[in-house]
Amino acid sequence: MARSRFLPDNFTLALVSTVVLASLLPASGGGAVFFGRLTTFAIGLLFFLHGAKLSREAILAGITHWRLHLLVFACTFILFPVLGLALKPVLLPLVTPELYTGILFLCVLPATVQSAIAFTSMARGNVPAAVCSASASTLLGVFITPLLVNLVVVQHASAGASLDSIGRILLQLMAPFVAGHLLRPLIGGWIKRRASILTYVDRGSILLVVYTAFSAAVIEGLWKQVPIGALAGLLLVCGVLLALALVSTTWLARKLGFDKADEITIVFCGSKKSLASGIPMAQVLFAAHTVGAIVLPLMLFHQMQLMVCAYLAQRYARRPLTEVPPKVAEQAKAARSVGP
Repeated sequence: MARSRFLPDNFTLALVSTVVLASLLPASGGGAVFFGRLTTFAIGLLFFLHGAKLSREAILAGITHWRLHLLVFACTFILFPVLGLALKPVLLPLVTPELYTGILFLCVLPATVQSAIAFTSMARGNVPAAVCSASASTLLGVFITPLLVNLVVVQHASAGASLDSIGRILLQLMAPFVAGHLLRPLIGGWIKRRASILTYVDRGSILLVVYTAFSAAVIEGLWKQVPIGALAGLLLVCGVLLALALVSTTWLARKLGFDKADEITIVFCGSKKSLASGIPMAQVLFAAHTVGAIVLPLMLFHQMQLMVCAYLAQRYARRPLTEVPPKVAEQAKAARSVGP
């Protein structure tokens, strides 16, 4: 029997298991040093493979749709931070200050790539535009997210801290990405034929970061600082934030006169946040013992957005085929192989 889309997937179960493992057997001393170095290597390999996989043709196919891309970027890097700050007086009492810092960090992250494209394809939206917006969001996030962290999350940080954050992210994330993309003509075909390698590196690097982050946080007393009531409040905060993002992106797309295919792309690219980019960035931007509390909201939001967007994609997909332009239908069919 097929698993319901509303049940946790295997990767979510692996994340939960990793948090439990780190809580019971946290890495410390020499073990922490080893896992820290292994995590740094895995993240570099992840971005190297993503760079080698990224197709310039896919980016150019959707890059001319500038109105759509501007709206997606505005939702990702302006709407979300505004919502996070505006809701703080109301939602902060539901969680701890450390967890709300994680909420604000979530708000300044770029959009996810794989699942945004997969859901757009499933819903018969504008797939090339989704590829362009999601990929560009990830690249822009390398520069924009550190600046927004200092502006929104750490409000009194100096400009020097922002530049230092950008420099570290460029070195640890962007440099391997660019190297991989430059080598794409040599290794791109090999990676495409072995797409499962990228999936294993992607998920493996995230699990490593989660383990090292939660190990450091547990040693510093994370679970003593996060009561059960705060975790329940965090679920509510993530739900409110996601609901507002989905309603806002849908309303803006319709208000600005986009067709249904473009609306789908805007909703799925403009309302999602990247776990794959967010966790490595948190490791670079924050002290090791604080990363656990910082990424916990992102982990919950990630699973919530997958379940809700799966339902929305199925609803969009049930609309009459007469509402779907032939070119969009062909694009969606061609992109079915993209995984969430």
